[in-house]
Amino acid sequence: MVPSILDNKGTKILAKSLFKELRANGYSANQVLSLSTELIDLITQDLRDEHAQAAAAQAAAVMNEPVVEQRAAV
Repeated sequence: MVPSILDNKGTKILAKSLFKELRANGYSANQVLSLSTELIDLITQDLRDEHAQAAAAQAAAVMNEPVVEQRAAV
């Protein structure tokens, strides 16, 4: 199970461990770089999707708010 929040030290340890494991299993530096690029692309898309869902939810909430009429001061 992966902790929900990794601190900087934990993230660095995980990255170094993954890098060493990939290199030990025959992946070249360019292949590791390609993998990293793909991961960044996936994360970027995931963040875009989350942002779009949040914006859609906010727009739906605004559409469902009752219209408040303001009377002009007499």
